[in-house]
Amino acid sequence: MPESRGEQPWVDERAGRLVRPYTVSDGRTRPTSEFNLLTMVMATGAEPAEYPGPDHCRILELARTPVSVAELAAQLRLPATVVKVLLSDLVDLDVVTTRDPAPGTPDPTDPDLLEAVLHGLRTRL
Repeated sequence: MPESRGEQPWVDERAGRLVRPYTVSDGRTRPTSEFNLLTMVMATGAEPAEYPGPDHCRILELARTPVSVAELAAQLRLPATVVKVLLSDLVDLDVVTTRDPAPGTPDPTDPDLLEAVLHGLRTRL
């Protein structure tokens, strides 16, 4: 169950996130594993050998059921790049598994697909 902004220790209701994203990933900008926004992530249930950090633990909570990288980024209110770095830490600790999208899954950045979605939304509204 997502926490409200005021209940999270690193978020202030008026100021927003108190810790900058690059601090969360120890200044790292490149993950050691490959992910895209549609990669599905699930916690294995194994306990990490060492305490990984509060955002890592939040990912483990959210990934009790399969969840996409994009959804994790949205729930954590972090850039996807930072979430990918955190996920690669958890993969290295063997506490999450990942699965690429099924073959034939449309590319979410395909301009034709985005145009079709926009057309559909305009039609419905």
